[in-house]
Amino acid sequence: MHRIFKSVAFVIAAFGVSMGANAVTITASAINQTTSSVAGVTTVTFDNGTCTGYVSCTGDFAIVSGSSSGLYAAPYTDTTKYLSVPNPSATTQTAVLSIGAAANYFGLFWGSIDTYNIISFFLGNTQVASYNGGQLPNLTADGNQTAWASNRYINFDFGSASFDTVKITSNGFAFESDNHAFRKTSVPEPMTLVLMGLGVIGLVATRRIKKA
Repeated sequence: MHRIFKSVAFVIAAFGVSMGANAVTITASAINQTTSSVAGVTTVTFDNGTCTGYVSCTGDFAIVSGSSSGLYAAPYTDTTKYLSVPNPSATTQTAVLSIGAAANYFGLFWGSIDTYNIISFFLGNTQVASYNGGQLPNLTADGNQTAWASNRYINFDFGSASFDTVKITSNGFAFESDNHAFRKTSVPEPMTLVLMGLGVIGLVATRRIKKA
C-alpha cells in the first residue's frame, strides 16, 4: 500500500499539477493588426450575422456594423460586422460565448476600450481570469473611437492553464469587439492525466490484492 501512495505522488509530480493560479500573458498586437497572428486558432468574424465558430452565444449582445450614436461604435477602421455588448440592455449586459472545449489562447479586436468593458474567462463554473480595459498593457482606456491607443487587437495567452467559456460585459455603453480567435488545447488537461494515472494504479493495486 505504501508503494501505491508513492506511485500516486509520482504521477502528480510528473504531470506538474498545480492548484495555484497560472499567469496569463496579455499583449497588444501592432497598430493596424485587426486579426490574430497565432497559428492553429479558430476565428469568429461575425460577418454572416451569427456567432459561427462558438458552440453557443447567449445573453445580451447584437451583431452590428457601422456606428449608432449612444448605442455602439465600430472598432477603429472596422467596416465589417462585429459584436456589441450590450445592445444596450437593462438586464445582464453580458454575452456568454461557449467554446465547448478547453482552450489556452484568446484574442479579439477590442474597440474603444473603456474601464467599464470587462472580459472574463471560465473553466466550467469557475472563473479563472477577468480583466477590464484599464488593465491592458500600454493602452489608454478612455473610449476613444478613432485612436489606436484605445482600439487594438488583444491577445490572452493562458500558457498551461485553460478556459472553455468567455464572458463579455459592459457596465457603461457598449463593449465592441471583432475577429475573436481561440486555440483549443490538443492534449488532455493535467488533472485529467492525473486521474487516468490514478485509475491505472488502482487497477494494479486491485490485481495485487487478488493475487495475495
